[in-house]
Amino acid sequence: MEEMNHDQAHELLERLVSRIERVIVGKRAEIELILVSMLCGGHVLLEDVPGVGKTRLVRTLAACVGGSFGRIQFTSDLMPADVTGVTVYHPQSANFEFRSGPIYANIVLADELNRAAPRTQSALLEAMEERKVTVDGVTRPLPEPFLLFATQNPLEYEGTYRLPEAQLDRFLMRLSLGYPEPEQELEMLGRLSDPWATAGIKPIMLPEEIAAIQRHARTVLVDDRIKRYLVYVADASRRHPQVSLGISPRGTLSWLAASQALAFYKGRSYAVPDDVKLVAEPVLAHRLILTGEARISGLQSRQVIAELLNNMEVPVFHRTTGVPS
Repeated sequence: MEEMNHDQAHELLERLVSRIERVIVGKRAEIELILVSMLCGGHVLLEDVPGVGKTRLVRTLAACVGGSFGRIQFTSDLMPADVTGVTVYHPQSANFEFRSGPIYANIVLADELNRAAPRTQSALLEAMEERKVTVDGVTRPLPEPFLLFATQNPLEYEGTYRLPEAQLDRFLMRLSLGYPEPEQELEMLGRLSDPWATAGIKPIMLPEEIAAIQRHARTVLVDDRIKRYLVYVADASRRHPQVSLGISPRGTLSWLAASQALAFYKGRSYAVPDDVKLVAEPVLAHRLILTGEARISGLQSRQVIAELLNNMEVPVFHRTTGVPS
């Protein structure tokens, strides 16, 4: 496939957003952040109450970008082999055959991830970090690109488990859709007879094109002063009196990658401080573990992120060109 230029990539992404908006009403900001995660090759955790469209959003994205799609419905009795696959012995031929699980797909929906026991949740760790799966001592690579979208209900809902910190840290972003506005919900009801809501959606992007766009996004320039800002914020989170576990180095790298991807999505070849601040909460908030006293007092991690950003001096850039002043 011929390498696409920046303008072609930007046009393709805009078409993708418009296509998804025909199904998911009034959630353009969240759709754009999901595409930013896709540009990074990062995984997304959608946390919200049931019925707000988390699963439909992922299904629509998968239909729009083509490639293979796998869906895993996590339940309390789901086993790790149901996710990764299993080796089956055939006595007639005396051979072992590997039957791959639904994790072997370009886009995987892990639906209601926190309803499975921790042992089953951990089956995703290697796949999320290394893009490969080891079963019975044999390591097999996952398709490229590989993107995991997990949904989970709030922890106070019956039958849910808390995701371990190591797994949370492997999600590039945690997003919440929330309830639609009344006008948006009315528009959604009016679309029930629209074939776009039920009929199959034709893909407008191929996996090879996703990989090409991801390569472009990684070339976005980031000034050293912005990188220093990211590191200082991360370091401050580790020393914050109300935080027991601060932003990890993986979190800082994810923050940098998301800032590059957002700049690319906005049509720029360089990142500016506004890119960094816009993606900070969805990239960083779920990585902070607050102290027990802070949680009891009602403090939320997103509030700590906002405090850290406000207390740290932001690099100053030229308003029109984005270059250091």
